[in-house]
Amino acid sequence: MSSLLLLIPIALALGVLYLIAFLWSLRAGQYDDLEGAAARILFEDEPKERDDRDRD
Repeated sequence: MSSLLLLIPIALALGVLYLIAFLWSLRAGQYDDLEGAAARILFEDEPKERDDRDRD
């Protein structure tokens, strides 16, 4: 029973901490473009031109 007196406040504190982190990520715009990142991997980037200096 005495372990519950320690574990319940720790669990509540962690829950509040995760809620604050989630709300911060919402305000920071982490979830604005969910489809864009998934589609971006499918398109190839333009190949970068290499200089002769890059060859060793």
